[in-house]
Formats: sequence, C-alpha cells, structure tokens
Amino acid sequence: MSRGFYIGRFQPYHNGHQSVLESIAEEVDEIVIGVGSAQLSHEVDNPFTGGERVLMITRSLEKLTTPVYVIPIEDLQRNALWVSHVRSMTPPFDVIYSNNPLVVQLFAEAGCPVRSMEMYKRDTHSGTAIRRLILAGKPWEHLVPPAVVSVIREIDGVKRLLEIAQDD
Repeated sequence: MSRGFYIGRFQPYHNGHQSVLESIAEEVDEIVIGVGSAQLSHEVDNPFTGGERVLMITRSLEKLTTPVYVIPIEDLQRNALWVSHVRSMTPPFDVIYSNNPLVVQLFAEAGCPVRSMEMYKRDTHSGTAIRRLILAGKPWEHLVPPAVVSVIREIDGVKRLLEIAQDD
C-alpha cells in the first residue's frame, strides 16, 4: 500500500491540479490532498474558504478510482515546524508530490521522498490567472473541472471575488 501527498491552495482548483492528481493516481494506492492556507478566505488571492475548496476537489475527483482524502491544513508560519504540522493533520504518507520549491525543500530536509510532476499548461492553468480572468469578466470556466464551476456558482463566488476586489 502506498500513499502519496499533494498540497496546494486550490484558489480555485483547476484542470492543472486535476491532471497532476490523475497522474499521481497511477502511481499510488491512495492520495492525501492538503488544502493549504485553509484558514484564508474572502481575499483577492484567497477568495474561497477551506471548506469550499474541499468541496471543489472532492466533487472533481468523484470518478477517480484511487481513494482520496482531502484535508484542510492551516498555515503555521514557522517553516521549521511545518512538515511536523502537516504530518499531524494528515494520514501517514510515503511520498510527496510537489513542484513548489519551499515544499520540496522542507520535506527533503525532513527525509521524505519528493517527486516533481510535470505541470499542465502552467501559463494558463494557475489560480492567479483564473482569478484575473474572473475579475476581468472573461471566460474562465474552461480552465476548471465542471464541478468547480458548479461550486463557484453555488456559493456566488464570482460576485464575492468582484466585491472583495473593489477599493474603498
């Protein structure tokens, strides 16, 4: 039995994340997904709550045959303790999947095997790019799984992002 760990902010969860997780599912028996910065929401860079992001991910991965555990993880603000914090919040895992230099460094220093995954259309498939499209009133729905479009509509996420982006 092997279990992989993948962490991101998922603001929002998009097709790049979906592609990476589908690839990870071919390598491990189970996947633990950490929803990072879970305490942040209602900000331009972090418009969605931890629970909303869990919903986006869970619904998007319903057809994946590999079992998935989606765990919200709040920031600790102490990098030297972060790996221990993550481990305390998640089921045990054997390998970490990340391209984030800090995540790679921290887990490598803790003696954990880390694998980098090929990123999927990173120039267009990033939370930052998708949030910019939403704010500009341009099409963004094609960059996220249909389940994410549904969740964002359900929570009136476009309106929220537009409102929090306004100046006083």
